[in-house]
Amino acid sequence: MPADSSKRRNVSSITLPGLIHPHDLALDRQFAMTLARGLEVLRAFTAAHPVLSNREIADRTDLPKPTVSRLTYTLGMLGYMSRDVDSQKYRLASGVLALGHPLLASMKTRQLAKPLMVGIARQTGCTVNLGLRDRTDIVYVDSVRADGRNEYLPDIGSTYPLLVSSMGHVLIHGLPRPQKLALVNYLKLHDGEMFAQYSKGLDENGKLFAEQGYCLSSGAWDRELYTIAVPLKGAPGEPALSMNGTLYAHKNARQTLVREVLPLLKQAVHEIETSYGLHPG
Repeated sequence: MPADSSKRRNVSSITLPGLIHPHDLALDRQFAMTLARGLEVLRAFTAAHPVLSNREIADRTDLPKPTVSRLTYTLGMLGYMSRDVDSQKYRLASGVLALGHPLLASMKTRQLAKPLMVGIARQTGCTVNLGLRDRTDIVYVDSVRADGRNEYLPDIGSTYPLLVSSMGHVLIHGLPRPQKLALVNYLKLHDGEMFAQYSKGLDENGKLFAEQGYCLSSGAWDRELYTIAVPLKGAPGEPALSMNGTLYAHKNARQTLVREVLPLLKQAVHEIETSYGLHPG
């Protein structure tokens, strides 16, 4: 049994999407274990590790190597992975990219936010981003940069840990209390070292979020990167999101974000949410 299996059992009752290990549902007859394992194989690939062998995938997923071999063969035949002839290692293929596009294209909130994000970026020089939670990470669904001096422009689909940024803190503190406590507990168990490093900032932003409805971070992920973020309720059927503004290597970043960027972010959120009836006149 994997060394962290006891930790998994402790969080097996969490209902937030993604915060469960497939092995915790082994006795659930409705749960398709083979499908879950195949998806875990796809998730083993990251921007930092885009090419992996079967052995490396097995190590990253805790799956037996023969199981991984069958899954990579199947996923390769279906067009979700490709195999390098020389190294015999795998990388993700176009089938994975094609799966994500219908989600992005159908997100009403993303379509409504785009022109407003462009306006904020042009007016302030910020990079403006839109993201949502994926397990213990933020995944970016849009990003706009109007000022070339701001070097921060994440790719759509890129991920960053929830714990290290204002956007992640908004997505944590914006949850109903039972779900928030469950997620925070999971984060402690998932990566205790990271939680210890960033928990103080998370607590400070919890007070700020409760009192003023935003989170602020400076230098946690990059010593010269300053960010401010607000919550954004998704359109009916869509998940909660967060919108942020970032300044890079800016002399008065904190003051500028709070005084100039924050009101624009809040106004944009109000306009978006009003458009689908969350703020009736």
